[in-house]
Amino acid sequence: MDIARQKFSRLLEEQEKLQKYGVCIRVLGDLHLLPLDLQKLIAQAMQATKNYNQCFLNICFAYTSRHEISNAVREMAWGVEQGLLDPSDVSESLLDKCLYTCHSPNPDILIRTSGEVRLSDFLLWQTSHSCIVFQPVLWPEYMFWNLCEAILQFQMNQTMLQKARDMYAEERKRQQLERDQAAVTEQLVQEGLPWNSSGQTGWHIWALHQPE
Repeated sequence: MDIARQKFSRLLEEQEKLQKYGVCIRVLGDLHLLPLDLQKLIAQAMQATKNYNQCFLNICFAYTSRHEISNAVREMAWGVEQGLLDPSDVSESLLDKCLYTCHSPNPDILIRTSGEVRLSDFLLWQTSHSCIVFQPVLWPEYMFWNLCEAILQFQMNQTMLQKARDMYAEERKRQQLERDQAAVTEQLVQEGLPWNSSGQTGWHIWALHQPE
C-alpha cells in the first residue's frame, strides 16, 4: 500500500503534465477494500483529471475479473428485483455497461510479462477478442523493442481478430433482435391482442394515400 500511496501522490504532484497531455486517470476495482487515506488520494487524482480526454490511464487496483463480473451480475439482479429492468433486458450489452471498464473500449492488445502464461483473473470478459501476448521479460526491464514485438504480433493477427469481432457483433445484433421480438410478443399477449405462432399480430395496418 505504501507504493500505491507514493505513486498516487506523485501523480497529484504532476498535474501540470497531466493537463498538458490531457491524461484522464481512472482507477478500476472495488475501492472500498482500500484504506481510507488511499481512497482519498485516488479520488483526488480522478477528480483532478476527470475532464481530460486526450488519453486515458486505467489503473486496475483492488481488482479481479471474477469480482468485476459478479458485481455486474448483482447490479442487474438488483435492477430486476426493484422493477427497474425486465428479465428480458438482461443481456451481454447490459453487462458490458455494468463493468468497471464501461467507459473504455476493449483492449486491442493484452501484454503479460514475466514468463507467466496465464491471465491471472485480469480482464477476462474484455479480452475475448484481444491479441494476448506473453513475454518472458520482467516489467521493470521492459524496453521499446519488447513493445515492438508485441505490436508485430498484433499486426500479424489483426485480420483474424477483426473478423472474429465482426462475427461476434453480428451475432449480438441477432440475439438482441430476437429478445426484442420476444418482448413485444409478450407485451401483445398481456394486452390481449391477437397473435399467431410466428410471433406476429393477427391484424395489419395499411396506410393508403389518396391522390389529390
